[in-house]
Amino acid sequence: MSEKNDKHASNYHELSGKEGIEKIAAMMKGIRICMMSTIDESGYAISRPMATQDVEFDGTVWFLTRSTSGKVENIAQNQHVTLDYADPGDSKYVTLRGRATVGRDQKKIDEMWNPMYKAWFPDGKEDPEIAVLRVDVSEGEYWEANSSKIIMGIKYVAAAMTGGKVPVGEAGHLDVA
Repeated sequence: MSEKNDKHASNYHELSGKEGIEKIAAMMKGIRICMMSTIDESGYAISRPMATQDVEFDGTVWFLTRSTSGKVENIAQNQHVTLDYADPGDSKYVTLRGRATVGRDQKKIDEMWNPMYKAWFPDGKEDPEIAVLRVDVSEGEYWEANSSKIIMGIKYVAAAMTGGKVPVGEAGHLDVA
């Protein structure tokens, strides 16, 4: 919905630097799970749910993962990843693109650890299979509605009747750099 230079998007924004980072942080806030897409050896995008760390976005998104997982193999071949966040209840959607790296950093594991990870790493923080997955975000897109569901429904009908002349939300392109 938020295609760059979309002539139908009357409320389209280009944000970069600090402003882009702040917008991403606001959009991600409260969305715990994203879909991370990597590229496999055949060139297909493979997506899986990932729990995002509950820290303020500063251009980097952090995850804990199993070092022997398919996503780690994919990243070893192609570092480009996409992170998709959605909160349909609040009509917030953001997709981020960046480069991923995977490593073993015990200090970062200790910082990120919470008891819920025991479900995936039964040996706790010292589990030798734990890896830190870091995504340095470079850009993305977002779309959000800025009204209640009732108002949004009315705006959708009005937009349909006026050929899209009634804005139903805000969209934009984000550059982190």
